[in-house]
Amino acid sequence: MKKANVSSAGGRFELKEQPIPEPGRGCVRMKVQACGICHSDALTKDGTFPGILYPRSPGHEIAGLIDALGADTDPWKIGDQVGVGWHGGHCGRCDSCRRGDFTTCVKLQIPGISYDGGYAEYVCVPTEALAHIPDGLRAEDAAPLMCAGITTFNALRHSGAKPGDLVAIQGIGGLGHLGIQFASKFGFETVAIGLGTDTEELALKLGAQTYLDAEKQEVSKKLTALGGARVILATAPDGKAMGTLIDGLGVNGRLVLIGVTPEPFAVSAFQLLEARKSIGGWPSGTSKDSEDTLKFAAAHGVRAMIETYPLDHVADAYERMISGKARFRSVLKM
Repeated sequence: MKKANVSSAGGRFELKEQPIPEPGRGCVRMKVQACGICHSDALTKDGTFPGILYPRSPGHEIAGLIDALGADTDPWKIGDQVGVGWHGGHCGRCDSCRRGDFTTCVKLQIPGISYDGGYAEYVCVPTEALAHIPDGLRAEDAAPLMCAGITTFNALRHSGAKPGDLVAIQGIGGLGHLGIQFASKFGFETVAIGLGTDTEELALKLGAQTYLDAEKQEVSKKLTALGGARVILATAPDGKAMGTLIDGLGVNGRLVLIGVTPEPFAVSAFQLLEARKSIGGWPSGTSKDSEDTLKFAAAHGVRAMIETYPLDHVADAYERMISGKARFRSVLKM
C-alpha cells in the first residue's frame, strides 16, 4: 500500500510502499477512501506534539470502508462505511473515562499522532474510534466533518444557545464556514464576523442573516445593538480582538473558543461580572458525537467546501491547507 510518512520532526512527506497492516484485538482495518487535511496535522509534521514516534503518517479526518476485523470487534462488519476523527481511542480507566468523558482521557489516542493516520491507503484503528457514515454522504464530504465538522457542531449544541438566540460565528474559514451552516440549521439568529467585504456574499449564502466586517465596524457595538449575542463561537481567535469581542455578549453570554492561538488576550473582571458573561473552550468530541454530526449534516445539507487531491500530491495539498490558500478544506482522495 501507499503511505505518506514524515520521518522526523520538520521533515518532508515521503510516499512509500509498505505492507498492508493487520488489525489487532479490538481494532479494524479501514480501506481509506478520503482523508481531510487539518491544521492540527502540523503537530505531527512539525513535531510540536510531545512524544510522537517517527516515522509517522498524519491524518485524523478519515473516511473509508472496513475491510478486515481483529478479534472482539462486534458489532462492526466488513463493508461498513466509517469515519475516524480526533478521538482515536481512550484508555477506559482514568477518572475522565470512568465518568464517560472520553474526550478528556489522559491517554487519549489521536490518529496521526498516537498511531499512523489516514495519509495512507489503509489504516488500523480501535473500534471505539469508529463512527458510521450515513448512506448518501460521500467519503470526501464526510472526511472534513470528522474534525472541523464535529468541533463546530458539538461546540454549538453544548453552548447553551437555543433556537432563536443570537449566535455569532467569528472567522469564516475552515471551521467558521461550517459553523455558520450549523448555527443556521439549528435555528439560531446567525451573525457572521469576517474581515473585509469579499466574504459577505458567501457568509449570507451559507446561512448567516447578518454579516459584520471587523475591518470597518466595531463588532461588539453592532452585536450589542442587535441585542447582544448569547454565544460567540471564535473559530479564528485573535489576541487583539478577543478582549473587546466579549463586550458584544448579552446577559449570560458565552464566548466559546474552538480555534487555537498562542496569543493571550486581556479581559477585565468587570467585563465578565457585569452581565454574568463567561469564556470557555470546547474540544472535538467522541466517535458517537461524530456520528451525530454526520447524520445532521447529511439530513440538512451541511457540507464543507473542499479541494481534493490524490495521495501522490500530499505535499501540495498540505501546503495549500496550512498556508490558507485552500478554500476551505483540502482532502486527499485515495
